[in-house]
Amino acid sequence: MKKTLVIVDVQNDFSSEGALAVPDGESVVPVINQIMPFFDFVIATQDWHPEAHASFASTQECQPGDVIDLGGFQQVMWPDHCVQGTKGAEFIKGLNTDKINHIIRKGTDIEIDSYSGFYDNNKKKSTGLAEFLASPDLHELYIVGLATDYCVRYTALDAVASGFKTYVIQDACRGVNQQPGDDEKAFYEMSKAGCLLILSGDLPLNQV
Repeated sequence: MKKTLVIVDVQNDFSSEGALAVPDGESVVPVINQIMPFFDFVIATQDWHPEAHASFASTQECQPGDVIDLGGFQQVMWPDHCVQGTKGAEFIKGLNTDKINHIIRKGTDIEIDSYSGFYDNNKKKSTGLAEFLASPDLHELYIVGLATDYCVRYTALDAVASGFKTYVIQDACRGVNQQPGDDEKAFYEMSKAGCLLILSGDLPLNQV
């Protein structure tokens, strides 16, 4: 069984200085770089929105943080972020992209957001990740990245629901925390769903 690292949305717009800032977001980069050699396969997801995406507050003429109904899903309104081809959509500087074997781009449909690396928020369209992995019998998934309380959370929940043995490496994740403690609530939800919560130091890196 392949040990497969899934790096979720480690992009400039989710750094601490980004358009949709995750406090201390860039601090996951050295942790991720350190653990990459442990894995047989490394996949990265990128938020990859067209301009005027439906999840942007500017598109809906409302304020970031507002919540609207978007195709039957309660959608948080976000600042414009990770627009296709922009610097904000690029991986955070320093991430060892040479070790990434495959990239999944999500949020490409202008009408619906995709928090999860697997599906859009209405579960109507696949990003291609499940098909690429082919079978839960072939991969153990280890999930890291940004942000704990949104895209990491939904990716991990979809992974375990799809039958993958799923680990979440807590010190390689950071949360938006619109409300204090949202990241801890997300970790609890992932654990209750069957994800295994570990730290990077739990990996036997000395055996690589």
